[in-house]
Amino acid sequence: MFRISNHYVSKIVAVLLLIELGVLFAAGYLGVNLRFMGKPEYLSDFRQFWVPVGVTALSILLGMSAVGMYQRNIDENLRATLLRLMPSFGIALLVMMVVFYAAPELSLGRVLLVIVLLLSALGILCVRTIFFRLVNSPMLASPILFLGSSDLVRDCMETSHQNLRNHKYNIVGTIPVAGEDSTLAMLVEPAGSLLETARKYKAEEIVVAVQNRRGGALRIQELLECKMKGVRVTDAAGFFEREACQIRLDSLHPSWLVFGSGFDQSLLRTFFKRSFDLITSCLMLPLLSPLMLGAAICIWLEDRGPILYRQERVGKNNENFMVLKFRSMRVDAEKTGTPQWASSDDPRITRVGNVMRKYRIDELPQLFNVLRGDMSFVGPRPERPYFVEQFAREITFYNVRHCVKPGITGWAQVRYKYGASKDDAIQKLQYDLYYVKNNSLFLDVLILIDTLSVVIFGAGT
Repeated sequence: MFRISNHYVSKIVAVLLLIELGVLFAAGYLGVNLRFMGKPEYLSDFRQFWVPVGVTALSILLGMSAVGMYQRNIDENLRATLLRLMPSFGIALLVMMVVFYAAPELSLGRVLLVIVLLLSALGILCVRTIFFRLVNSPMLASPILFLGSSDLVRDCMETSHQNLRNHKYNIVGTIPVAGEDSTLAMLVEPAGSLLETARKYKAEEIVVAVQNRRGGALRIQELLECKMKGVRVTDAAGFFEREACQIRLDSLHPSWLVFGSGFDQSLLRTFFKRSFDLITSCLMLPLLSPLMLGAAICIWLEDRGPILYRQERVGKNNENFMVLKFRSMRVDAEKTGTPQWASSDDPRITRVGNVMRKYRIDELPQLFNVLRGDMSFVGPRPERPYFVEQFAREITFYNVRHCVKPGITGWAQVRYKYGASKDDAIQKLQYDLYYVKNNSLFLDVLILIDTLSVVIFGAGT
């Protein structure tokens, strides 16, 4: 795992992406040779095809990213890979149509493009079949040792088993800690100091998951010795941040937030964030205006009610604003006057509203909120003051999410299901905290790509 702009990126995913980029360029080179076989005047200088082949390769990579082929838990099944390749190539063709319309000289031509696409698909299928067999080899699993014997250790172990970041771990065991009740079955017999125990079991990393750190349970001097001798030492909060891309509240200490990296609120970050919002919104509004017009007509035809609705939400620095959305519920959805959670199968949702919610069409008017500066394109989901007041009292660190502008889409929206309870709010907060801590232009772009995958395949919220 390595970091780009504070966001953790899987080395396995990065290597796979680079390999497949090479495969796509190789497919372009081979396609040109097959298409112009026997015509040396075309093959004498392949440099004339580098830019068109590059555009094609990057369009395919964008399409593959948009359908989740570089996300967590990448499909290892050949059939699943093939099923995702089809829509990814469809997206790539749409991108290429736009590019080739604007710059016809970049086009490969229909026959050559078909040959390159076929070779690309074949190459990607072969690469992924071989790649995942190698990656799943037990020899590549990292031996890891846990310090602690509480429920927090169990959560860490479950996270490592879930392979959230496409990295395999070999859990060699847990070192018991005095004062913690243990029900774990993987306790190891300490071999003297922590360093001696780590070397005995050939552990490359020790994850500290001690809930009660008083009375010397943390063993600071021994952990420092391990770190000085080449054994990585990670606390539970950092482990969850790295492996699950969330900040777990049950492993969090306030000092970790205070002294840790991230939380970039500089003027430069604010400038780039606002520029990104304006450029993205100005590009999307003209493209999506036919869809928005169609949605408005369908809403009006269904019940002749209002098309838009305005609702008070909490934004940056706990300042309230009025959010704009397409109306997806009946006009009398809250006739009692008391705010209610909207569930995924809520009977108040209209038929048109159900379709709009599924594909996130009801959120599109929020583009005007972004232009006005009330919202950002990417950020935590804006909640109603009634719920914010309740959660701020009951959930630790809840108001940290209001350090940035709320967003149309966000890390929690693409990583967690639709929230309709306090427990869901806690789960989503853990992703919101990760975004607030590690937000960057790079992460915003990744979230936009993931959002497209959510819209296509119905994952996330």
